Amino acid sequence: MSCPFPLGLVLSTVTAGAPQEFVALGQLAEAHGFDAVFVNEGQGDALACAQAIASATTRILVGTNIANVYFRHPFLAAASVRTIAELSDGRMRVGFGVSHRRLLGSLGIDMGDARETLRRYVATVQHGLAGRAGEGFLQQPAVAVPVPAPVYVAANTLETAAVAGEVGDGLMPFLTPRSALPGLVAAAREAAGRAGRTLNACACVLSIPTFVSDDRAAARSAARYNLAFFAVLPNYRRQWRRAGFGTAMDAIRALGERASRREIAALIPEELVEEVCVFGTADDCRAQLAAFHAAGADLPVIAVSPVNEDRLVATRKAIVALGGDA
Repeated sequence: MSCPFPLGLVLSTVTAGAPQEFVALGQLAEAHGFDAVFVNEGQGDALACAQAIASATTRILVGTNIANVYFRHPFLAAASVRTIAELSDGRMRVGFGVSHRRLLGSLGIDMGDARETLRRYVATVQHGLAGRAGEGFLQQPAVAVPVPAPVYVAANTLETAAVAGEVGDGLMPFLTPRSALPGLVAAAREAAGRAGRTLNACACVLSIPTFVSDDRAAARSAARYNLAFFAVLPNYRRQWRRAGFGTAMDAIRALGERASRREIAALIPEELVEEVCVFGTADDCRAQLAAFHAAGADLPVIAVSPVNEDRLVATRKAIVALGGDA
């Protein structure tokens, strides 16, 4: 059964597995009718993985969801995106984001004003792709990239969605409750209009934690446990508080840093799981993905997590279950 709307897949560099596994999963997703495959930047190089997948596929869009702006200079980022875009005949879609203050601090990176850093970074990459970056020996080609290379901004708040509209071609939210999604998209489009810009036709690429299993109770439990991992990060708690889950977020914060993940999971509301995740049988997941699409996700992207099995196994199963016939 083919999906009636565009559907993507995101792979995590936190997953144990060789780069060849990502390439094979990209090929499998292409064979089963997926429209895009992205790579996030947790413990590896998302752009390098995207290039590897692009080289082994012919139709599917490839890209990052997201690449960390603190890990590479925007001049190099623009050059890398240009290279992958040209090698893939215009199939590259890059998303940039800022990660989390605590994680960056562990690497000795001072985040500073994250939103302003993101704005300047994306604008500089855009200048590079348009052939307006560098000077002298470092002057980039005077013409724009001859193929499309849209740049997306990781945006979980209205303020950052506005940045996506001002300097990006679209937005890439993550863990955004379905009811809050229309507001994010509207903020991006309004900001683009004020800046005299037009967003990409596929303006909102939403990454959604996905748990495919015939055991609905186990899938729901896995989804709640997954959200507990992110609930310790202030950025996501802030997003969920603004979406109406303030009481639960305050309770989780009150547990303190020594709380176990299971203790945190016990405080994740059922409604939050249903608003943020896709879980259950393949039919359940298709219906939930359709609801996200209707709410404003032009390209829903499944971020597969396991339900009592290996992550790579779960990802292969989800590709087959939710994609079209190979």
